[in-house]
Amino acid sequence: MSEISTLPATVVRAGDKRYPALSRGFNQRWIAEPEYVRLVRTPEEVRAALGEAVREVPEDPARTRITVRAGGHCYEDFVCGEDVRVILDVSPMCGVSYDGSMKAYCVEAGATNRHVYGHLYPVSGKALPGGSCYSVGLGGHVPAGGFGLLSRQYGLTVDYLYAVEAAVVDEDKNVRLVVARRDDEDPRLRELWWAHTGGGGGNFGVVTRFWFRGLPQPPEQVLLTALAWDWKEFTKDEFATLVTAFGEYFRDHQDPSAAAGKLFAMLKLTHVSNGQIGLLAQVDVDDPDGHRAMAGFIAALDGRIGPSATKIRSVMGEHFVHMDVPRVMPWLTATQVLNSRGENRCGKHKSAYLRKPFTERQITAMWTYLGKERYTEYANKQALIQVDSYGGAVNRPPYRTAARQRDSILKVQYQVYWPKHDPREDTHIAWIRDIYRATFEATGGVPVADGEITDGCYIGYPDVDLNDPCWNTSGQSWETLYYKDGYAKLQEVKRYWDPCNVFRHGQSIRPGTGR
Repeated sequence: MSEISTLPATVVRAGDKRYPALSRGFNQRWIAEPEYVRLVRTPEEVRAALGEAVREVPEDPARTRITVRAGGHCYEDFVCGEDVRVILDVSPMCGVSYDGSMKAYCVEAGATNRHVYGHLYPVSGKALPGGSCYSVGLGGHVPAGGFGLLSRQYGLTVDYLYAVEAAVVDEDKNVRLVVARRDDEDPRLRELWWAHTGGGGGNFGVVTRFWFRGLPQPPEQVLLTALAWDWKEFTKDEFATLVTAFGEYFRDHQDPSAAAGKLFAMLKLTHVSNGQIGLLAQVDVDDPDGHRAMAGFIAALDGRIGPSATKIRSVMGEHFVHMDVPRVMPWLTATQVLNSRGENRCGKHKSAYLRKPFTERQITAMWTYLGKERYTEYANKQALIQVDSYGGAVNRPPYRTAARQRDSILKVQYQVYWPKHDPREDTHIAWIRDIYRATFEATGGVPVADGEITDGCYIGYPDVDLNDPCWNTSGQSWETLYYKDGYAKLQEVKRYWDPCNVFRHGQSIRPGTGR
C-alpha cells in the first residue's frame, strides 16, 4: 500500500499554497474562491465527501454550488465560478483495470486521456476512441459524448460504455453510490446509464467509475500528415474552394469499413494574422488502401487550389505539429505527437454540427471575419475555426445514446485564446460572437438542430451565449441545440436522481415535472 493511499482525505483551503492552482482549470477566465477543495481517491471517499458537503451551511450565501473537477477542461464557469462553495476533485482517481465480474474495462473518473491511452493500450491492445488532448479528464469527456481521431472508424466513447458508478443525492440529502448498467433490470438505473451517454457532465451526481465493453483495437500503424498553406497566397475563391473541398470529401466518404471512411482530419482556419491555414490528417495504414486514401484526400484539397502546401510553422489553437513529410508511425506514438499543447490561457469556444458542407454564404462570413479583407483592425494569431471530420461509425445505427447528433459529416469548433489580464479580452469575445453569428445568420445566429445544413451544438464545448436572446434568435433553446429530442428524458432522469438540484450550473439539466 502506498504512502499516499494511507493519508487522510486532502482538504485544501485559502492560504494553502495549493489553493490557487486547484481553484481554477484549463481556461484561466474562470477562477473560483471556494471554501475548500477536497481531493478524493476512492468511490467511498466521494460518497462521504459529498454527504458532508450537502449537509454543511455555506459560510457565504452567495457561494452555494458544489462542483466536480476531473481534468479541469470545462470551457465555461460550470466548475470554477464565483458562486462555487466546494470543489470535489476526483483527479487522484485515475486507475485503469479489467473488472472480471463486469467483464469490462474499468476506468476511474479522474483518469485523463493520457492515462487511458498510456495504461490501457499497452496491457490490453484496446483503446477508447477519445480526444487528442491528453489532459482532458474522462469524468467530463465521456458524459458529453466525447469523440476523437478514431471515432470515424469506431464511433463515440459512449458507444462502448457498459456501466457507470455515481454518488447521488436523494430528496433527504442522503448520499449513496449506485452502479447503472445499460442492461440493468431496473429501468431507473438504465435511464441513469443512458443520461451519461451524452447528457453532459456535472448534471446527475459525481461519477466515480466507468466500465467499457467491446473496446476496439486501434491500428498498429497510422499515416500522419501535417501541412499548411500561407494565408498571403489565398484569394476569396481559393479559400472557398478549400473549405468546400474539405466538406465535400467527408460528405462523400462516410463508410467506416473503407480506408477513406476511417480517415480523420482537422482543418485549421486561423485568423489571417497567424500567417497560415493548417491541416492535420491521420489514416489507418493497416488497411492496404490507407496510403491511397491519404493521397486522394490531399489531392482533393491541395490539388484544387493555387497556394502551395508547406510546413506548419505556428501554433494553431491547441495543436502544433512540425513535420517535414507525412510519416508512418505506431498509433500510440502518433497520438502522443498530436497531443494538444495544453497551454493555460483564457478562451472562449463555440460549436456546430454540420450535415452538409458549408454554404457559400457561410464561407463568405468566415472569410470576412478571419480578416483577409475586412475587419483587419482585429488581429489574434490564436483565433480560429477548427473543422473536424465526423460521421462514419459515429453515424452507424442503432443509436441508443443521449448523444443525438448522429448524421453529421463535420463538427466545428470556434476558438479564441488570449493571455490572462489581456486588456483586449472583450474584443476577443466580441470577435468570436460576431463570426459565429455571421456564419449562422440565416438561422438566427446559431446552427439550429435538425436543420438542412446544421444539427445543433456539442455540450462538450459549452457556450452560455446560447441562452442569450441577443445571440440566439433562432427560436430554439440551448437545450434543443445540445440535446434535441432527448432533453425531456434527461429532465426526468434529473428529477429522479438529483431531486434537490445539487448539481447545477449555467446550462445544467433542469429537473422534470414528474411522470
